[in-house]
Amino acid sequence: MTSPPWRVADGSILLYRMFDVADAIDLGAAEALAAAPKSRVALEGSRTRSALDIPRPPLHLALGPRRLPFGAGDRACEASVHLFDYGVASVVYTLPIPAGTDLEDLIPLAEELLDNPTPAIDAGARREADEIATALRPALERPHAWEGLETYTVFLVRAFDRPARADELLAQAPLARLLLGETSPTPLSEAERNDVLKHHFSYLEDDLAVVDWNSAFVHEPSGIADVPELLEFATAHLLELRYYDALLDRELHRIYDEMERSGRRLTRTFTRRYLELQRQTAALLLELSETIERLENAVKIVGDFYLARLYQAAVRRFRLPAWQETVLRKQKLLAGVNGLLNDAADTRRGELLELTIILLILWEILYAFLRR
Repeated sequence: MTSPPWRVADGSILLYRMFDVADAIDLGAAEALAAAPKSRVALEGSRTRSALDIPRPPLHLALGPRRLPFGAGDRACEASVHLFDYGVASVVYTLPIPAGTDLEDLIPLAEELLDNPTPAIDAGARREADEIATALRPALERPHAWEGLETYTVFLVRAFDRPARADELLAQAPLARLLLGETSPTPLSEAERNDVLKHHFSYLEDDLAVVDWNSAFVHEPSGIADVPELLEFATAHLLELRYYDALLDRELHRIYDEMERSGRRLTRTFTRRYLELQRQTAALLLELSETIERLENAVKIVGDFYLARLYQAAVRRFRLPAWQETVLRKQKLLAGVNGLLNDAADTRRGELLELTIILLILWEILYAFLRR
């Protein structure tokens, strides 16, 4: 027997576009500079306060109404930006879901958002982030522009047109197809469907969160947005790791090139270039260590409660441990390079000292002959 359609009575789609705009952001200074309506993001639910600690909650800036381009035409939305102290600007577009919309009817939109590039939306979000970064420049530590970005989509439903239990939604609603943006008339394989739906969480019988690697479905009758905000934290963490992974790749190649050029130019005497490279690698190691510590302290797990488990599952789903391991491995490699530079500098200092001693001995011999 076919179940009746799941029609949304109250819901919205949250589109996240995240950019790394600086090494760090002084959120207090940014809050003082911002002219837009602002607040600090704080997780609201009572089940959050006993499970998670967010020492430096991001700054929320309301940007106002916008229109986003889609294949079927422009759609109205509300724009905002969340600023994280480790240098991330998260632009959020909130699209209302018209009352009475069937979840099935959202799948073509999900395909457009999840399966296809969205250059117009991405470019518009980048302009928003750049304008915010320019306006708040005094609050930014070493601002920069990086071409990378991270995206995430949350389908947030606060109410359906009838009471909905989590087990009913998992069994009857097209959640796997929605989160994959799969419009094919051929049903998903059971293995694929199970792989998407196995990452589901519920606290009460009538709430549900299904977390996939680039999208999530959240049914939250209370209206509290804790789950989307936690997923935003995890996605911002992923963006930072990707940024530093790319930065380390670039810096390691540059340092190797500089070492090779320095070695070719001066093979027997000490060069200041080694000292300069040492300073640069030491500064990068310090910056990276501070960033890793800042990321690790962004959300502290203080209990094994519902949202803490959900956050940890999202971290695993986004493969954050693998990214962090890659960054730490390259950090160790950079430390090794710094050691090589130190050894090279010591060798050049020793060679210079030996040459100086030889020259002094020769001068003593020559001076002795000249005196005679």
